[in-house]
Amino acid sequence: MTQGAGQGPAVRTATLRDFRVPPYAQAPIPGQAGAYGIDEEPEGYTPTRRDLPVIGRGGPGDTVQVTVQTEPPAANGEGLGPLFVVGDVHGYLDQLTAALAEQGLIDAEGQWAAGDARLWFLGDFTDRGPDGIGVIDLVMRLSAQAAAAGGYCKALMGNHELLIIGARRFGDTPVNSGAGTATFQAAWLLNGGQKSDMDRLQDVHLQWMSRLDAVALEDSHLLTHSDTTAYLDYGSTIEDVNDTIHAILTRNDADECWDVFRKLTKRFAFRDEGGSQAVRDLLEAYGGERIVHGHSPIPYLLGQVGNESSEDGDGGSGPLVEGPHVYADGLAIAMDGGVTMAGKLLVVQLPLRD
Repeated sequence: MTQGAGQGPAVRTATLRDFRVPPYAQAPIPGQAGAYGIDEEPEGYTPTRRDLPVIGRGGPGDTVQVTVQTEPPAANGEGLGPLFVVGDVHGYLDQLTAALAEQGLIDAEGQWAAGDARLWFLGDFTDRGPDGIGVIDLVMRLSAQAAAAGGYCKALMGNHELLIIGARRFGDTPVNSGAGTATFQAAWLLNGGQKSDMDRLQDVHLQWMSRLDAVALEDSHLLTHSDTTAYLDYGSTIEDVNDTIHAILTRNDADECWDVFRKLTKRFAFRDEGGSQAVRDLLEAYGGERIVHGHSPIPYLLGQVGNESSEDGDGGSGPLVEGPHVYADGLAIAMDGGVTMAGKLLVVQLPLRD
């Protein structure tokens, strides 16, 4: 059973072998798609059950040790405060507040405490976890408080922002998925949509999410949500990409919005052979010396999740993530610590000292 609205984490999970094949390249599971009103699994899906299983936490021997050393928060030569990034949150509000407090970004009451610091969220605030709307409310409040203190708190648009926007706007309206009939509502449920989030979703949340940028450049870091080169489909500059995606959301066309969701759900472009060149293509177009992204959980990028001989994640063990993963010849920094699995919600200061 997949994790859907109002449901708990999936008990039965996929193996690592399943996850290594991107969902848009996989054949449909007989009998499963029909349960969601989809003839075939549309290209670009990332079903919770098949791709992002909830796995058990193992002992110390299962820990992925990633040492994180940051530069001191001294001035960067431009009079700007220290820069921090946050990986995928997926509704885990308690873990988020704990991680922000650990970095000194908020106080015990959850108020901004970092002065002129700069804080970027890399997207995916909702779905799978218990309080996605609470996460959005916190980020919106911190944005106002940080601005008043001389810093800022900003956020990028993830594929799950596109997904919940589409589910609210278009519901069960059929879209041209390229692989059969699909709807945003079905895709949202299939990817961990929570009824409690949808019930509390207000116009102010939708407007805020719809205005988020998809790409940003901070210092020498190119910030994106997804580890894909699909951003190049939307423009040759950061401004072009953001303007194009904003325009698509404004036009409110279900098929156009679905195409953006599908493309920004792709993953692993930087992981395998040719990955460093894919990063260079993005850096050449948009600037920066490194790309910093979320979306693909670090345990899967490391290939250290799951038991190939077992289909059952119940009682299984998975690695713990202690910090970001630097890969693709040192050009990419992965920030999705897999908080929905056995990982950690990452809040990290940049630049890394590695």
